[in-house]
Amino acid sequence: QVQLVESGGGLVQPGGSLRLSCAASGSFFSINGMGWYRQAPGKERELVATTFSDGSLNYADSVKGRFTISRDNAKNTVFLQMNSLKPEDTAVYYCNAGMRVLTMTGAGWREVWGQGTLVTVSS
Repeated sequence: QVQLVESGGGLVQPGGSLRLSCAASGSFFSINGMGWYRQAPGKERELVATTFSDGSLNYADSVKGRFTISRDNAKNTVFLQMNSLKPEDTAVYYCNAGMRVLTMTGAGWREVWGQGTLVTVSS
């Protein structure tokens, strides 16, 4: 039983900032990659930013220079600081993580998704 819970979404005006958090809980051995994806109305889910245990990270071109992903490994939490928000950033933001878990057939690697948090950028 593993779970990712996002928080921090809300309504913000263009040019404003929000900070999203995602905390992992439940039974797992470790987490390697954690990241943020988003899905706008009528569009497919897309990658926003990812980070891995080795410190590597990646950003979508549309958010480079505005968003910053960070991670607190001790708390199994990933953050997304979003600055200079634009209406185009409006979407449901989902946390994603790759976890080493114990299943009924043994230890394995499982991809887990959070429930999503809505970010609305509008005047």
